[in-house]
Amino acid sequence: MIKLEKYQNNPILVKNKKNKWESLCVLNPAVIYNEEEKLLYMLYRSAGNDKQHYIYIGLATSEDGIHFKRQSDKPLIAPDVKGADGGGVEDPRLVKIDDYYFLTYASRPFAPGQYWREDKEYFGFQPKAGPRTLIYNDTQTHLAVSKDLKNWKKLGRITDSRFDDRDVIIFPEKVNGKFVKISRAMNKCGEGYQNKKPAIWLSYSDDLLEWREEEHLLYEGKESWEDEKVGGSCPPIKTSEGWLFIYHGVSSKDKQYRVGAMLLDLKNPLKILGRTKDFIMEPEFHFESDGFYSGCVFPTGIVEVKNKYYIYYGAGDQCICLATIEKEKLLKELKGGK
Repeated sequence: MIKLEKYQNNPILVKNKKNKWESLCVLNPAVIYNEEEKLLYMLYRSAGNDKQHYIYIGLATSEDGIHFKRQSDKPLIAPDVKGADGGGVEDPRLVKIDDYYFLTYASRPFAPGQYWREDKEYFGFQPKAGPRTLIYNDTQTHLAVSKDLKNWKKLGRITDSRFDDRDVIIFPEKVNGKFVKISRAMNKCGEGYQNKKPAIWLSYSDDLLEWREEEHLLYEGKESWEDEKVGGSCPPIKTSEGWLFIYHGVSSKDKQYRVGAMLLDLKNPLKILGRTKDFIMEPEFHFESDGFYSGCVFPTGIVEVKNKYYIYYGAGDQCICLATIEKEKLLKELKGGK
């Protein structure tokens, strides 16, 4: 049974009281390597201590993958309060396709409020009829594109407005001539569906914006540590053995987030070649267990550094941490995990 090795000096990025928009928490970062600059770019989720809990994305860079330096006192991407992503820009996932970077991020039409508080307020209005996302302040996932990782163009919603859908991740290249998307709609389960609990779905597209082809169920949690729900975590990485895919699961018993891995077929990513039956990471330290969400390790970024995978995760919804594993060690485990 293998485990990710957590960096001994975690967390690697914490809140910054000097900037209101990141004075309460930083978490759930997207991370990618910029070959031209020889830098790792981290796009991280952040929030200040406002009761609305508006959520932003900040930017930091690193030469070694461990020590990250903030690049601005202002957010890289902010919500458009009068627009569809007015509640915040959350949980980014980042890939490069050809010469452009594509970012998926979760959002709500209205600010979510401080969700961990029992007395949180509701910020918005609720028409009796209309889009579900407006009535319930549901999560939708949006897409943005950039040439340089610094200047971003928002392209709008890419998920079905009838579903509360986040953890949306795009594969870094086409498969059989199609773009591929992984998602996890919270209400796409139960009666009428083959999965009882929220599961990981896969779909295809010709242009990244319209995903009208049939969605396919990829994986529903099977083990006790993931029986409440599962969702995608990091963008898949192409290897000689298949697509390496890091995902997360939540236990119905203790509600804690844990991490697993699977290997998907290169030509048919609906085919799971192997997976870790046991979790490879769980909450252990105080900053993972005593945060705004107690008991949460939530990976969202992965890069390969000198034959190791560096996996970046949000801890307790309050700070950012790093875990690593030898590439061959993880692939060997997955190949034997049929």
